[in-house]
Amino acid sequence: MKSVRTLFREHLDVLSYYLTIFAVGAAGGGMAFAQEHPQRMLILVLVVLFALLSLGGFTPAVLLTTATATAFLLAQTVIIILLVWVAPEFSFFVIWFFMTSVYAVAALPPRYAYAWIAVFSLVTLGVLTATLGWAAGLASAGIYISGFAFFAAFARLTRRAESARQESERLLAELQEAHRALQEYAQKVETLAISEERNRLAREMHDTLGHRLTVSAVQLEAAERLIATRPERAAEMVATVRAQVRTALTELRQTVAALRQPLESDLPLENALRRLCADFQQATGLEVHLDLPASLPALSAPQRLTLYRAAQEGLTNAQKHAAAKRVWVRLAHRSGEVVLGVRDDGRGPQEGSGSGFGLRGLRERASRLGGEVRFGPAPDGGALLEVI
Repeated sequence: MKSVRTLFREHLDVLSYYLTIFAVGAAGGGMAFAQEHPQRMLILVLVVLFALLSLGGFTPAVLLTTATATAFLLAQTVIIILLVWVAPEFSFFVIWFFMTSVYAVAALPPRYAYAWIAVFSLVTLGVLTATLGWAAGLASAGIYISGFAFFAAFARLTRRAESARQESERLLAELQEAHRALQEYAQKVETLAISEERNRLAREMHDTLGHRLTVSAVQLEAAERLIATRPERAAEMVATVRAQVRTALTELRQTVAALRQPLESDLPLENALRRLCADFQQATGLEVHLDLPASLPALSAPQRLTLYRAAQEGLTNAQKHAAAKRVWVRLAHRSGEVVLGVRDDGRGPQEGSGSGFGLRGLRERASRLGGEVRFGPAPDGGALLEVI
């Protein structure tokens, strides 16, 4: 709540306006009754009427149009002329023209306001020369007219300052609203960024650990079966598992630290796929056929990594879910698009198999790069995964 001091400071100009009207009216009315002026009742009525008009002049309904404000000024001017005509000795009623000058500037467009100030000046000149004579009247009228101009200029500056204050308040409100909206947006972006980072880390961990650990589990199961009959082969498998686990740990550290992409993303895609297929075939015993194009267009690191992860996902699915014996990995360049396909000769995709975390993460990766992922049954049986 605003203090009395603040309210007084904000409305000092309005208080001064009404206090001046009251002081002049009280002086004129008091003198009329003190001197038992024959028209004292008429003077009192005119003074009260002028005061009431002044109180109502600043209501929104009056200020809404130029016509209503002009009507109020006309009525006030007529009242002042009547007061001076009824009681010429009370010529000080023209002081009220100071207030009407302020009102004219506050309520009317500039050209109309200045026209009214000219009217006030002419009326004042006529009244003072009629009551004081030409010499004294002209001298006094000059002082009054200068006062009208000063009050009008002051009112105009006040009006501009008020308009500037209102505009500043409006801009401040807009700025505060924009700041609030920006804070909300920043919070949403922060939440989204955290969620995106979690998803990215989840995809990385699935793509790296999921593939490596799947291969390692298969190797250990095979080594367990062969350890009694073929210990040399079992030892080779354990060595392969050890290498897979070390690689997985390295990639896990890279993922958690989020310092760089896994090792394969730094290799040419063709070399990375050759190594992936060779390691997978050695670890699982599945027959892997790799088909590479003679040349590829320039690919960014995220594009190479996405295609590599697609090959990983396809091989992992073939080993875990398809019960396949052979897998075909094909990288092709056609119609300006790079396509990686992984096909197996297993039992084909089962119901709901296309909604797993690995495929979902792969779709997110491809979508970010403007690509798409297709997964379904292959024409010749088995499953087919394509990333375009």
